[in-house]
Amino acid sequence: MLFIKHRFTSLWAVFLTLIFTMTTQAQSDDIPRAADGSPDFSGIWQAIGSSHYNIEPHSADFGPMFELGAIGAIPGGLGIVDGGEIPYTVAARQQQIENKANWLELDPVVKCYMPGIPRANYLPFPFQIIQSPEHIVFAYEFASASRIVYVDQPDFEFPIYSWMGHSLAHFEGNTLVVDVTGQIADTWFDHAGNHHTEDLRVTERYTHMGENVVMYEAILEDPNVYTEPWKVSFPLYRRLEENMQLLEYKCVEFTEELIYGHLRKQD
Repeated sequence: MLFIKHRFTSLWAVFLTLIFTMTTQAQSDDIPRAADGSPDFSGIWQAIGSSHYNIEPHSADFGPMFELGAIGAIPGGLGIVDGGEIPYTVAARQQQIENKANWLELDPVVKCYMPGIPRANYLPFPFQIIQSPEHIVFAYEFASASRIVYVDQPDFEFPIYSWMGHSLAHFEGNTLVVDVTGQIADTWFDHAGNHHTEDLRVTERYTHMGENVVMYEAILEDPNVYTEPWKVSFPLYRRLEENMQLLEYKCVEFTEELIYGHLRKQD
């Protein structure tokens, strides 16, 4: 009798293990995969929210041009910073406050400069990912910005500092991990003047939450302005419209009067 009971228990354990394995495999396979079996992030994606105004929690506020009324106002937002607040040094927080007070004049994105990482991923514009085993291309609609991510090439050091930085990637299970270095200090994270120096290091993590949603996380490190590393996180949604494609948003022509007018004032 004990033998039969033991055998039944063993068979039940094997059955449960099989069900768990099949369930885990099904969940793992419920995501797009490339020909080499790695998770496939190809497609057109976009974030939803107001983090491009301020990545920290913020209330709705007047915009910089009062004559635009409600359509020119800044919407509130819960922010995307884990814990709510960037761990600035005292001096760096003061710089952020000064930046925010003059953001329309100082924000590089207002002048159509490339937005840098991670800002490019939560601007209110779509971006496209094109994936191959050796390289992943990110093409952004805003300012036609782009970057090439080098997969499994850890010894490829960045040659020069640039607006979009130098991106090296590898896979950790079903997560794409991208290490971004070599960004110039001129890029901001938002209109609120949140900033960094050229020593910024961004570790991005892209994880499928299903076929059409990717969870994005990024750890940011810069000992020049932050007292400790900090993280942002938000979902990216696949654009599902028929014939969806990136359109041109070459914004230089929209900034010429702004830039030249400022130069004339200086003269």
